[in-house]
Amino acid sequence: MKSTDNRKNIHILNRVLIGTVICIVVLFAIFVILLIKQDREMDLSQSYSPQAAENSGKGSEFSLQKAPAFASGLCVSEGAVVLPDVMLQGNTEKGLLFNLDTGEALFAQGIYDQAYPASITKIMTAILAVKYGTMEDQVVMAEGDFALEEGSQVSGMAAGDIVTMDQLFHALVVYSANDAAMAIARQIGGTVDHFVEMMNEEALALGMTGTHFINPHGLHDGSHYTTAYDVYLMLNEAFRYSAFTDAIQMNMYHLKVTRGDGSQVSFRLDSTDKYLTGEKTAPKNVNLLGGKTGTTSEAGACLAIIAQNAYGVPYMAVILNADNRSILYEDMNKLLMQINS
Repeated sequence: MKSTDNRKNIHILNRVLIGTVICIVVLFAIFVILLIKQDREMDLSQSYSPQAAENSGKGSEFSLQKAPAFASGLCVSEGAVVLPDVMLQGNTEKGLLFNLDTGEALFAQGIYDQAYPASITKIMTAILAVKYGTMEDQVVMAEGDFALEEGSQVSGMAAGDIVTMDQLFHALVVYSANDAAMAIARQIGGTVDHFVEMMNEEALALGMTGTHFINPHGLHDGSHYTTAYDVYLMLNEAFRYSAFTDAIQMNMYHLKVTRGDGSQVSFRLDSTDKYLTGEKTAPKNVNLLGGKTGTTSEAGACLAIIAQNAYGVPYMAVILNADNRSILYEDMNKLLMQINS
């Protein structure tokens, strides 16, 4: 009888031990999955203070020597990185291709050289709009919002029109409307000049030490410049905000405006990104998550995008100062073809 009881006790003990081992294995598996998921998130944080940057100096010297000190999970390249199958066509083109999962620089050409960003500037305007704006607020368009050089990209609005911040934000991000950039700057900063100060403060906080903004839209000014690496830092920050990531993937936006007399009018605003409009096709097995274009005579054609390869790994590609849009998309496809190789 005692022998039978002993066997029962041993059997029960074995079942308890097996159950404990299974629980440990399951918990460990869950822990590993959570670690992988956290590592794959696109929110690449940094520990950086503007004061440290000011004390350390600005420009490419800071980017090269100080970036590892302030970057946590950020991509850093100390110079040119060559890909055998990639050669940018323009003599002045700057470009990069970064693996956002591993922080690896797959390609880098002139990424710390100053360049004119054109409407790539509007990424920073969008960041401040999301951080400090209230999307439900109504904004009355002012004459000063249209004080732009002839031929500027504008939405079709007029002084006295009433729109929301959300509508201005979409006109800015989707259509790259310069009048929307001016109205957002005035609404957020009180004055456009103060908003530009906020842009430069935000740039410094992000480690964008090769950047200086003069306006919220990117129309040419000799003192308005950035670098391809700083564009990476800026777009990386913008993708933290769902409002930006949602808008940047839209191929078209209907802007509905209330006129001063109470009547309403609607404008169709097509994306400036030719990938989104279907005018250009990305390489096979490349999923475009969105980005921003920019074009002026002085800046050439510019594009900064985030894309995923066939396995869902995120990459960022930036090209500045291509000679024209045709070359821009040809060179961008050269970069994007590398993410599945």
